[in-house]
Amino acid sequence: MNEKFHVADTYHSHVAPHGLARILPSLTFYTKLLFGPFIWLCNKARKGQCDDDCWVEGSVWFSNQLEELGCPIVVEGLDYLKNCDKPCVIVANHMSTLETFVLPGIIRPFMPCTFVVKESLVRLPLFGAVMRSRNPVVLGRKNPREDLLHILREGCQRLEQGISLIIFPQSTRMPNFDPHRFNSIGEKLAKKAQVPLIPLALKTDAWTAGSLIKEIGPIRAGMPVHFRFGAPQRVEGTGKELHEEICRFIADSLATWSTDQPVR
Repeated sequence: MNEKFHVADTYHSHVAPHGLARILPSLTFYTKLLFGPFIWLCNKARKGQCDDDCWVEGSVWFSNQLEELGCPIVVEGLDYLKNCDKPCVIVANHMSTLETFVLPGIIRPFMPCTFVVKESLVRLPLFGAVMRSRNPVVLGRKNPREDLLHILREGCQRLEQGISLIIFPQSTRMPNFDPHRFNSIGEKLAKKAQVPLIPLALKTDAWTAGSLIKEIGPIRAGMPVHFRFGAPQRVEGTGKELHEEICRFIADSLATWSTDQPVR
């Protein structure tokens, strides 16, 4: 299994855009994505061969392409993953499509994992087969109460099988973090399953949302990409204090990164 991020506590690539990436970053990115990891993973899934090794390989391939665009990737708190000796719930803000591609390559070498995803993702042409191969927890998003019960039931099953769950409690991608739209499903699941909860702050606005198709937006060549894992926490009581602590962790991290400028 590719261990690109399986290094010290912090991974930091130092790159700058060059060639076509500097002149036509979006065209360069989408062309390489389509004819690189995207088609490769979809073909593997179509043949029933998209296992964890392939998932990680595709994710790292994607990360390498980001770095070729001059987007430095910074990952902090890797020791929290390395030293977590049991499955956990990882909760993160959700900024773009980028984290869905990059996180498997970061997390899976440390622990088996999957996502909580909306139903439309597993029904996508081509890439839907990749998502289904990961055995995610799938939400219909029609009835919030039913979705909550489904996450608790299916999530506990995955965790009992030794599979950690990555959850985006905002439910939709947002360029800014709004604590009021960051629900507490992660704390509820971690408490019910009696497993640790790891907060994750991320800044992935190098891949912006498109005006017509949300997944296809302008690429900001040279813009740093950040992932910061926090210490594993146990949910005590109602989990309200922990939820507020996680929101502060994410908000403070984003404030630290708010002055990022593209690398030239």
